[in-house]
Amino acid sequence: MADPQSNARLRAAAGAPTSGVIHLRTRLTADFTVISNALAQRRGSAVTIGVAAYILSLPDGSPVSIAALCEHFTEGEILISRALKELERAGYLERRRERLPSGRIRTRTYVRDVPGSGPDPDGPPPGPPRPRRTGPRKRSVPAAAAPAPVPASAPAPPPARSEAERPTPLTDAAPQPATGPGLAAQSREPGNPQAATDPRAIAVLAALRRADPRLVLSTQEAARLAPAVAQWLAAGVEAPQITELLTTGLPDRFHARPAGILAFRLRETPLPAQSPPPPAHPVNHPAVLPFQTCDGCERAFRAPVPGRCRDCRSEEALRAAG
Repeated sequence: MADPQSNARLRAAAGAPTSGVIHLRTRLTADFTVISNALAQRRGSAVTIGVAAYILSLPDGSPVSIAALCEHFTEGEILISRALKELERAGYLERRRERLPSGRIRTRTYVRDVPGSGPDPDGPPPGPPRPRRTGPRKRSVPAAAAPAPVPASAPAPPPARSEAERPTPLTDAAPQPATGPGLAAQSREPGNPQAATDPRAIAVLAALRRADPRLVLSTQEAARLAPAVAQWLAAGVEAPQITELLTTGLPDRFHARPAGILAFRLRETPLPAQSPPPPAHPVNHPAVLPFQTCDGCERAFRAPVPGRCRDCRSEEALRAAG
């Protein structure tokens, strides 16, 4: 008979795979970020996954605006903005516009490791984490063996305060919203960045976004550029002309903040020469006489009526005298 043979399937040899990726892992103990596989293996744009991983690796309070992300990545504003919108639709990112007590509006960005998880941004902020106990645990003492508490002496009553020293209740000390003339007084406060600026210059800077939607300036940027615009207005340059000088020939893509480009143009563009003021009293210039043709030599000369020129009249006078 022939040698016995087994029909069982051979077992695959253990070891590294012959194709595909092979991981060479290193156990990290610091400077690493945990990302879910649902996000790292998400189908779609690689820019979206990269932006999400970068935002998750940043500490709280780091700027994640489109301008800040463009400074880190080589992609432009369009791809970065598209990635942020895709993360918002997927639930990883949430941007909210909130009004501060001072009246300014700012954008808060909330990011989640997993969509739908984490505390509610509208709820109370989470408390600090409980400290972990590192030392040995203390054995509990039975209630019978515990020493009786020593009665503490009653604290002395605090001295009576006068009316001027008494703290004002919070309900009475809460600031009330300013209305009417109070708004004008608030705009003249030293802490307000637009307190000492020309309102016409602020209006010109605020109207730039109508000519180019990219020229959106913050309050601090407008207050910083307003003195240069005020000098142009004082030199006699009209507001439409300033808008044309600042918005004509802008690049297709900004590599810096719009305020930096406007500041460069305001600094490098020379101011037009101021026209001399009109005289207080108009000057009466003499009337210009018309040209006449001399009847003797046919020379052109100025005179109110036709006749002879000065030379011909002198020759006639000499002839008459001689």
